[in-house]
Amino acid sequence: MTDHPIYHPPLRWGIIGCGDVTEVKSGPAYQLTEGFELTAVMRRDAAKAKDYAERHGVPKYYTDADQLIQDADVDAVYIATPAR
Repeated sequence: MTDHPIYHPPLRWGIIGCGDVTEVKSGPAYQLTEGFELTAVMRRDAAKAKDYAERHGVPKYYTDADQLIQDADVDAVYIATPAR
């Protein structure tokens, strides 16, 4: 056994659909959870996506879900869009 902690890199998240729910519920929770890193967000409206990213300190934003999904810096994706 060792007394040295094992380093685990953070799980880098992307959120598709950064609307009202992610403003107050899931977005802040993802940023406050140890081992989570909010890396990118996606919203079809570019101005709203950029605004969200800037206000929440998210380094990347997209208007196309496929671009976020294909981003090598994103390990997992939370889809926060309304069910239809």
